[in-house]
Amino acid sequence: MKGVVSTLSDLRSETRRFFAENHLQVFPIRHHLKGYSAGAFRKDLRAGLDVALLGLPQGMAYAAIAGLPPVQGIVCAAVAAIVGPFFASSRLTVPGPTNATAFMVGASILASTNGAAVLQQNLLLMPLLVLMVGLLLVIGAVFRFADLIQYISRSVVVGYVTGAAILISVNQLKHVLGFERGLVSGKTFFGIVASTWSGLSHTQAVPLGLALGTIVLFWFLRKKLPRFPAFAGILVFMSAVGFYIDRSGLLGRIGGHTPTLDQFSADDIGLKLESLGDGHLFEHISPLMGIAIAIAFLAALENSIMGKTLGSRTGQQPDMNQDMFGLGVTNIFTGLFSGMPASGSPTRSALNHESGSMSPVSTIFSGLLCLIGAFTLGHLAGYVPTSVLAALIICIAASLINRRNLRICFNATRSDAAVLVVTIFSTLLMPLHVAIFVGVGVSVILYLRKAAQPQLVEYEFNDKGDLLEAEGGHARRLPGISIVHVEGDLFFGAAELFRTQIQRTAADPNLRVIILRLKNARHLDATSVMALEELIKFLSAQGRFLLVSGAMRDVYKVLRNSGMIEVIGRDNIFMGVPSNPNISTKNALKRAQTLLGTTDAEVHIFYDPSKS
Repeated sequence: MKGVVSTLSDLRSETRRFFAENHLQVFPIRHHLKGYSAGAFRKDLRAGLDVALLGLPQGMAYAAIAGLPPVQGIVCAAVAAIVGPFFASSRLTVPGPTNATAFMVGASILASTNGAAVLQQNLLLMPLLVLMVGLLLVIGAVFRFADLIQYISRSVVVGYVTGAAILISVNQLKHVLGFERGLVSGKTFFGIVASTWSGLSHTQAVPLGLALGTIVLFWFLRKKLPRFPAFAGILVFMSAVGFYIDRSGLLGRIGGHTPTLDQFSADDIGLKLESLGDGHLFEHISPLMGIAIAIAFLAALENSIMGKTLGSRTGQQPDMNQDMFGLGVTNIFTGLFSGMPASGSPTRSALNHESGSMSPVSTIFSGLLCLIGAFTLGHLAGYVPTSVLAALIICIAASLINRRNLRICFNATRSDAAVLVVTIFSTLLMPLHVAIFVGVGVSVILYLRKAAQPQLVEYEFNDKGDLLEAEGGHARRLPGISIVHVEGDLFFGAAELFRTQIQRTAADPNLRVIILRLKNARHLDATSVMALEELIKFLSAQGRFLLVSGAMRDVYKVLRNSGMIEVIGRDNIFMGVPSNPNISTKNALKRAQTLLGTTDAEVHIFYDPSKS
């Protein structure tokens, strides 16, 4: 017994040490519950009810978008909202199914489904996919990958959501028009449009009428009664209308059932875990890995944006890595209970804030209420006409196309416009889990293109002996020495440009010494160091020299660790002095004159304090 207690104590100590080293907390919810009052409890309960009224129908809709049974969306909305707040730092973010992740899951199933058997296999593998997403998010949080998300352009997200909304809307047209199963094929936007167009003669009047009525009612309620729970109300009303019109039961319906207690039992969870180790685990993981990485990336990005947006409204500064960790744990639990992937919901999180939430307890309440609704109302999903739900999905997708954000991204800069257009067309032509990385890749490339342009300014002496910026198109007054001031980043993206510009300067055959002034150079890396080494060898082969002046401590550290001190020569490196920024250049000039054999020359340094 003592050995067991000792083992548990050691495990607890190691767990605490692990989280402390990675700046993660085990249960950050405890900070929000200090001084929790009865008044806060009442406000959280009211906010939780509001969020649950939205979360229950949204769970069904997002499951339909993903091509999954409605119960999987409801389970995700419930389990994620119950588990997530215990591990996240954001007070208001509500985890659960979202349009973005549902789009990606739906597109991946659409792209790989060639029949009912394949679809059934995808459904069986969904828990494994969600578990993989959760593990990837946890690993990302441990290595603090959330800090890098800030470098992803919002144009990528705007383009992805816009393109995905168009793709999913077009894919719902077959249900709106009442087509028979299998009539419409195609995996890309243009393929689906062409297939739908060719099948227009099979349109059925009743499903189309219900869908058009749903769309009109949705936009009317959104405009006239914006606070009315339009989604849930329309589902109930139009389902009743469809049941009255279609007494024979010929109208297509989405089908539905309630979750069972066995689904939430330890035995069922154990069976799921056991089934993942059936000897074919890695055969399943390999084809799912690309989709899992894309969903994890998108979920982390969406969760980060939502946390920062709500934090700016409340004054809270959420820890993005902690929230990423919480989202990972949430997906692990959701996967065990056969839910769909969870992210930070923009709509439910905003409603949580507007409803007066005081703590993460409101999110937990919303999850519990969703769970109760799933057990009591889940079977009623079988009465929802397919065309009605498809029309609501189109309405949601259309509302996600933010014209103002599109206009900003398109008009801000050429780079933003390029990223936006490429991302939108990628979502229409490629699987979504590929398209988002195409957008990210283009965004990063354009960013590196702008960042990889170090400013190089050459200096020379004027007739008075002052050191000034060289005039273009004029011969050097002192052709033996060139002082080149380097400003900006010298990471791998800028290394080739840096080397090319220096070689262009060295094209003058009378130039004997180049002084690189690196006072404001930043972010040297292995690529830039190797470019510098090749440049030194190029000059040495011609009997010329390269000196370094103004090198600050971080630059010197990179040169020392890479062995460049010996390559350059210790006598040819002059460290920067913050209190006297020009002394290193003066000393480098003296060294250059020594190398040229003109030590009696007078050295003047010109400094204009009005210039940075």
